[in-house]
Amino acid sequence: MTGRSEESADADPLGGALAAAVHRTGAVAGGVYLADPEGTVLALHAICGVPVEAVEPWWRVTLAAPGPAQDAVHEERLVWVSSQEELARSYPRAAANMPYRVAFAITPLTGLRDSRGALMLMWRSDRPGRLTLRERGGIALSARRVARVLDAARPTAVPDRPRFVPLRPREVRRVRPALAATELTERLTLGALALDREGRITFTNPAADELLGRPAEQLLGTQLWQSLSWLDNVAFMDAYRTALISHEPLALTVLRPSVQWLSFRFDADAGGMSILITPGDPVGPPVRPADTQPVHIDAPATSRIHLLVYLAASLTEAVGVKDVVDLVADQILPAFGAHGMIMSTVDAGRMQIIGHRGYTPNTIEQLDGLPADADLTPAGRALATGSSSYFADRAELARAYPKAPQISDKHAWAFLPLITSGRPLGCFVLAYNHPHALTAAERSILTPLAGLIAQALDRARLYDAKHSLAHALQQTLLPRTLPTVAGLDVAARYLPASHGMDIGGDFYDLIRLTETTVAAVIGDVQGHDATAAALMGQVRTAVHSHATAGASPAQVLARTDRDLADLEAGRFVSCLYAHLDLARHEVTLASAGHPPPLLRHPHTHAHTVDIDPGPPLGIGMGMSTTAFPPTALPLTEGTLLALYTDGLVEIPGADIDQTTAELAHHLGESSDLPLHHLVDHLVHHTRPTDRHHTDDVALLLLRPTRPAGPARR
Repeated sequence: MTGRSEESADADPLGGALAAAVHRTGAVAGGVYLADPEGTVLALHAICGVPVEAVEPWWRVTLAAPGPAQDAVHEERLVWVSSQEELARSYPRAAANMPYRVAFAITPLTGLRDSRGALMLMWRSDRPGRLTLRERGGIALSARRVARVLDAARPTAVPDRPRFVPLRPREVRRVRPALAATELTERLTLGALALDREGRITFTNPAADELLGRPAEQLLGTQLWQSLSWLDNVAFMDAYRTALISHEPLALTVLRPSVQWLSFRFDADAGGMSILITPGDPVGPPVRPADTQPVHIDAPATSRIHLLVYLAASLTEAVGVKDVVDLVADQILPAFGAHGMIMSTVDAGRMQIIGHRGYTPNTIEQLDGLPADADLTPAGRALATGSSSYFADRAELARAYPKAPQISDKHAWAFLPLITSGRPLGCFVLAYNHPHALTAAERSILTPLAGLIAQALDRARLYDAKHSLAHALQQTLLPRTLPTVAGLDVAARYLPASHGMDIGGDFYDLIRLTETTVAAVIGDVQGHDATAAALMGQVRTAVHSHATAGASPAQVLARTDRDLADLEAGRFVSCLYAHLDLARHEVTLASAGHPPPLLRHPHTHAHTVDIDPGPPLGIGMGMSTTAFPPTALPLTEGTLLALYTDGLVEIPGADIDQTTAELAHHLGESSDLPLHHLVDHLVHHTRPTDRHHTDDVALLLLRPTRPAGPARR
């Protein structure tokens, strides 16, 4: 790193103005952003108070993307973020890139002649949540001075990396370590390092030299990740940033290649950082857990990042609310060593629990429906303010919320608001069976996790609402029951697709025509959505109307095709129409691009009916009856006719002729079963319940039982 800590303020006007801004406002760090000549990117030109590497994720931000720096520049106003929770609520995308407990202000550099820019200042998270008028004035004054310096320098080039500006204390104190302290550190068997705000090593004891495998003269004045390449990784840098920015203790275990595991403990303040190094066990056989397993949050930072990435990828596959709840429970509880969770939303001012794990049904029943009062429970406060709350034990919760009902057997909690698009959606509660104080590392990962959960939950609720509406529409359009026809045994099943909206355009119907004739119809509308379900109802109505008007099978299909042309539906429909004459023991079939039916005469094998299909309905050709040639077959007592949609025989990677032949074989082998058992047997054989299916299925079985008599109503 090419720092400029040796240069004076006179030689570095920008650095002097930036350091003065940090001192004036009481911040711990600051930076200057400038837009590139094209005005598309904000680039960090200088950073003061933290190493350049510590802010690498924020060297450049796109001006068009949402974020606090972009808002400050575009809207020409000061953007104040008092906590990590507020950052997650207002800028969820930025929070995922900055999971640290820190407060910061970004104010525009107004009056620049050739560019746009912003001054960023950062404070510890334990400072008051509001900026005073005096503080706002100090920030504005600092921004004006930085702008004047930039106008005088008129920088145009965008640097590859920002430069480091040393933070000059108001009082320069020369601290000479006492002899006793030196002897103490030299006697320690654990390593001790001291780092300045730039990340450079200012002190190292002999134990640290030995554990790190470098003599002191090769370490002093360098940065750890430069001197030791095995520390130049995401895990170490993430832990270093967290400790440096949050000023909270943090531990990390790192493997010194081919030697041993080393435990690093970070302790930081405004002056720099201390690191204690503890030796672990020598390296043994490598053990790598499966990537699909959750990791405990006390694992290295790479594991925490892995948890975020893995959960984000998994949540993209979660469809409904139940999927989101199950995924979060399976992944987050073991990762944080928690014993219970509750996910809730708010409805009419009351908390509605939509999922839970680790709580008894009786407890959930008492918690469900509690008022969403910010003064009553931390869950209500999370919804009202968008801020997280953490309670290490029951006494801490009781002090903060004396009116909160003590219902569950849990002893520690994290209450996280679920915020999406700036609005509170619900609350996520993580609970422990024993007192537990969440560390800075745990809190830093929980905030972006809550943002991911909120986005997935919002999508899932929308999906469930659409699915519920579409499913209700489809169930309304399908026949609730089939008419009872004397001399005819009937059974039908419909199974939705198990992936997607769980609805589709498959349909079936049985239409009583006269006392001895009946029409059976089965069809498949293109698509698996609400439009397909609605069109299915229109097709079924049209077929029913033409059939009861006395039309022949070919006429029913041709007239339905014209109806679809008038509707301009823009979708194809396959359809098979069967006219059964029970008195004559005959069936007449006509097909519009539909799979052929299966037929089994008594004491023979089942086979596919050789039928000449016409084109699917709805292709807009105005087809005549000749396009759907009829096929007449005998239908004696005991003959079994099976009408089905292609979802029953189309299996990815399998030949449809083979799967149809297998269906015919099972139909023949099992045709002595009662029809309501047979229809389930056929469906479950071809549609195992442990697989996802992308198409819906309709199956209609028909079997004459005896000479037809008067139909019963």
